[in-house]
Amino acid sequence: MLIFSDYGQPGLGELGYGIATLMYLVFAAALATQWRGRLRGAVLVAAVAITAGWTLSAALVAAGVRAALPFYLALETLHAAAWLYFLIVLLRPLILAQQHRHVALAIARPATGALAAALLLVDLLPAVADWLPESLLRDLRIFGHLAMAVGGLVLIEQLFRNTRPEQRWGTKFLYLGVGALFAYDFFLYADTLLFRRMDPAMWAARGFVDAMAVPLIGIAAMRNPEWSPGLFVSHRMALHTASVLGAGIYLLVMAGVAYYIRLYGGNWGTALQLVFLTGAVILLLMMMFSGQLRAYAKVFLSKHFFHYKYDYREEWLKFIATLSRPEPGLPLRVQSVRAMAELVDSGGGVLWSVNEHGSYSFAAAWNSPEPPVRTLAGGESLVRFLAARHWVVELGEYLSEPELYEGLELPAWLCGLSRAWLIVPLMRGDTLQGCLLLLAPPGERRINWEDRDLLKTAGRQAAAYLALLDTTEALTNAREFEAFNRLSAFVVHDLKNVAAQLGLVVKNAERHRQNPAFIDDALKTVENATGRMQRLLAQLASRTRATGQARSFDVGEALAEAVQICSGQAPRPQLAGSGEALVISADHDKFVAIVCHLLRNAQEATAADGRIELTVGCEAGTAVIAVSDSGCGMDETFVRESLFKPFRTTKGNAGMGVGVYEAREFAHALGGELNVVSQPGFGTTFTLRLPLAGEGAPGRAGHRETAKCAN
Repeated sequence: MLIFSDYGQPGLGELGYGIATLMYLVFAAALATQWRGRLRGAVLVAAVAITAGWTLSAALVAAGVRAALPFYLALETLHAAAWLYFLIVLLRPLILAQQHRHVALAIARPATGALAAALLLVDLLPAVADWLPESLLRDLRIFGHLAMAVGGLVLIEQLFRNTRPEQRWGTKFLYLGVGALFAYDFFLYADTLLFRRMDPAMWAARGFVDAMAVPLIGIAAMRNPEWSPGLFVSHRMALHTASVLGAGIYLLVMAGVAYYIRLYGGNWGTALQLVFLTGAVILLLMMMFSGQLRAYAKVFLSKHFFHYKYDYREEWLKFIATLSRPEPGLPLRVQSVRAMAELVDSGGGVLWSVNEHGSYSFAAAWNSPEPPVRTLAGGESLVRFLAARHWVVELGEYLSEPELYEGLELPAWLCGLSRAWLIVPLMRGDTLQGCLLLLAPPGERRINWEDRDLLKTAGRQAAAYLALLDTTEALTNAREFEAFNRLSAFVVHDLKNVAAQLGLVVKNAERHRQNPAFIDDALKTVENATGRMQRLLAQLASRTRATGQARSFDVGEALAEAVQICSGQAPRPQLAGSGEALVISADHDKFVAIVCHLLRNAQEATAADGRIELTVGCEAGTAVIAVSDSGCGMDETFVRESLFKPFRTTKGNAGMGVGVYEAREFAHALGGELNVVSQPGFGTTFTLRLPLAGEGAPGRAGHRETAKCAN
């Protein structure tokens, strides 16, 4: 028994329910071919299939086939129950994840089953229906379907509330589609309850509403692989279908506007209508032949209605592995070109990278000859376009449809390169770090929005990598200059000592030139100074501080030489030793220079009538050399923060500030140490500890309990 008096306007119900049947059948077939045994996918396939059967029976009823009426009544109940159960399946993990049972989930499944069973019992068993009043049966159907509609809306509200905001992207279209089904059912049966009869027009329009829900549910299914692992529709078919559908809607709207123009246009109505329709058709043709609009439609459809063609995890791992794994003979910049090219199966590429002048210089090439132009000016069209638009330029597309790249003028040499394919910007933030020219792959390969997005994203990673590489190289160069400058400071410091030694000879020559002993000492001093200067020049030429050859020598003799060198300045150092022969292995000249520096520092800090003592002894396999003075001393803060820092000096322009630092580095290099004890007004003592030759590895001699301190 139907609860409406007729089947609606002639043809309207058949058309609406027929369209809905076709759409649900196609949707169900697509889902069934892609289903992989998941529960949610099975329930969705069942719900869509039952809905297709119900809309088919409704179309037959609308066409006057009364034999289809029992099937219509039963399938209407089953299709509502199937969608309710699908919502319950979706809701269950969200509620259980909160570790408590929600009242909506607790009562939804049994209530749905009981209500569907009751309605089916009334509709399918005539024996039950015969002893019930007709008005009661009608009310049971109305209230039953109202309850199902309300239950569906409640479940959708619970789903929306329990879905995290970042996850609603994948389910919001399902809520809209299924919500539209239940909302229209509620509206239809509420109107029926109010007027005690079902409105034929509302019933006929129900088929169109159900058909409108299919695209929404389909989008949600594509965004949730656990419902439907993959729906495939040809990109070209989708574009053509969307174009035809859009053109149809456009023409319908224009026809409606033209109708009202003719209706209210008076004497000019017909002419205005023809002019308007002609302009609308011309505008439609312009839009259909617009390459830019067509490209935008392709991107929009691909992004929102199709699965991605890349396994991004695999692509990204492969890209990073190629970018970061060094290969013998393959420079790092060439690796970056190769990593980018392999993403899109390119046969090779050329890289231009920003330089310190703001232009872009040729940096690397992989499987490609060097370009005819090695530098791109920062102000030329290509650089400005890439920096402003961040687009991937496809040369074939640029040559065939230049309007897509408004404002871009590629140089003739670039367009004339054989196999030139893509130009990819390498962006670091909003700054163009460089650009990459990729050559065409061996086979034909078309790129779409997904290829472009992947190249732009990978280009940002490559740009960061190249910027880090440039920074590393600049830092390496700076360190080399720093090392050379520091070496120069050490050499200048040693030359200053040699100059002071020679200056002392010149100063005393006026008084002692007639003294043969002075002449002999002066010649020895000049000979010694000449040898030291030659060795310093060799060190400077080799850019290293460790060119001196280590040899074994007697510490006492080397200290006596240092005292002799520093004896021309008051106060004269006094050497005191243990009488034992202490032998170390080191650069003899460097050792003497270190001791001379400590002695001269003591002389400069001590008055002429003061005291400077140089002592040497042996302690646990270590030679202990101490330089003590009675000078002004140093405070604790200066010793801790400044004394051993290079280029820190208290002598103004007279000092280099590297002597004490160099002495400590010399001691550390031999496995020894340099310590200082000082107090303002009470003098300073520097203690140099160096391991004796033959007493084990440097730095370990101090751990020996006994040592042999004699020959």
